[in-house]
Amino acid sequence: MDLDTVRTFVAVADAGQFQEAAAELGITQQAVSKRVAALERTLGVRLFTRTPRGSGLSIDGQAFLPHARELLRVAERAATSVRAGRRPLRVDVIASRGAATGLMRAFHRARPEIDLDVVMVLDIETAVAAVRSGTIDASFRAVAAPDRPLPEDIEAVRVLDEPLHLLTGPGHALASARSVTMEQLVGHRIWMPGIVPGSEWGAYYDDLVAAFGLTIEATGPNFGSDALLDTIADTPALATFMGGRTRLVWPAGHGLRLIPVTDPTPVYPHALLWHRDNPHPALATLRAHLTTTTSGQDTAGTWTPDWVIPR
Repeated sequence: MDLDTVRTFVAVADAGQFQEAAAELGITQQAVSKRVAALERTLGVRLFTRTPRGSGLSIDGQAFLPHARELLRVAERAATSVRAGRRPLRVDVIASRGAATGLMRAFHRARPEIDLDVVMVLDIETAVAAVRSGTIDASFRAVAAPDRPLPEDIEAVRVLDEPLHLLTGPGHALASARSVTMEQLVGHRIWMPGIVPGSEWGAYYDDLVAAFGLTIEATGPNFGSDALLDTIADTPALATFMGGRTRLVWPAGHGLRLIPVTDPTPVYPHALLWHRDNPHPALATLRAHLTTTTSGQDTAGTWTPDWVIPR
């Protein structure tokens, strides 16, 4: 159904005359008649009857009028939803409990008037494809992974270095330490079942192992954070890495210890990705917010892989 014919029908119904509707729409009376006739052919009914004062709605026209108005309202809402600055800014944060979610919550507190649509995309290739197609406006990633450069139309800026901590149960050999060095971690089993081969965090931990001789195990199914915490609490031989901005809550009876890692401190580098031609005005606002509210990249005493994009 052609919306121009529907709009013309409503204009005639409101004006009561084809001539007045033509003036309101800025078209000729002949064009109004043709549009109304086309709509009547589509519907298979007569919408107007001639009266001494002009044109009146037929019984079918009266039945169709409220639906016609609703069609035009729906069309306007649909158009509004994708106009620059009117639809929500859609941002991928990968996971609900990670540092990127914290960054977006802070942005929302600072700029509550900006509508947000937060999504979670696990795979970097899928996220980059979504950014390029406009399905999402931006994505938080650790880029660029080795041998996998970003497409030329994708921009990226590093926004946060997140220190890693060692998480242990109460029976672990390092549980009483106030901090641990990378050298002290050599020989200890660090269990991280969520590592996905080929992911950017998989590449990050591969380089961490190679640089410091650590033992990181990704064996077994990934049942989620609750199962990970239960296992770490109950298994003295296992520990895991956890980002300093990861928001997890565990039962007090677990007795878990979160221990800073030093000499050097491994940091996970978060970057924001976006398409260089993305016109959404709130995207520039988000980038400016992250630039002015985050700090600490490439500080002394920290470690990141050499393929990470610079600050």
